[in-house]
Amino acid sequence: MENQNLNILDEVNKGATMGMDAISYVSDKVTDDNFKHVLDTEYKKYEKISERVNDLYSNYSDKEPHETNAMNKMMTWYGIQMRTMADDTTSKLSELLMQGTNMGIIEGRRLLNQNQDAEPSVKNILNDFVVMQEDSVETLKKYL
Repeated sequence: MENQNLNILDEVNKGATMGMDAISYVSDKVTDDNFKHVLDTEYKKYEKISERVNDLYSNYSDKEPHETNAMNKMMTWYGIQMRTMADDTTSKLSELLMQGTNMGIIEGRRLLNQNQDAEPSVKNILNDFVVMQEDSVETLKKYL
């Protein structure tokens, strides 16, 4: 049970740090002030989820929660650079962020479905993370 909770918290934290990384990688390409404000808000939401994970993590381990590794960060950065070389419009940036967010939603829903007996506090963070990402997709759709 404890290992299951740690795994969930690690996955949520990896997803949150990947979301923050992706937003920071596209932010310098954003020219629309409204979209920039949306991304700042989304970044703060990911940050809060990560803080919640960190607060709860110490109940299960004396280590730090897993984050995205250097290779994944580089691949994310490189992918964004390549996909926006010819088109760095707000629509394209929104699309890229939505694709990543949708992968997070799928993984989060899978974790929820496969870990029904996880601790309630862990499931709450996971559920909040998935709902936050689903809301994010709805917000990003407006910029396609």
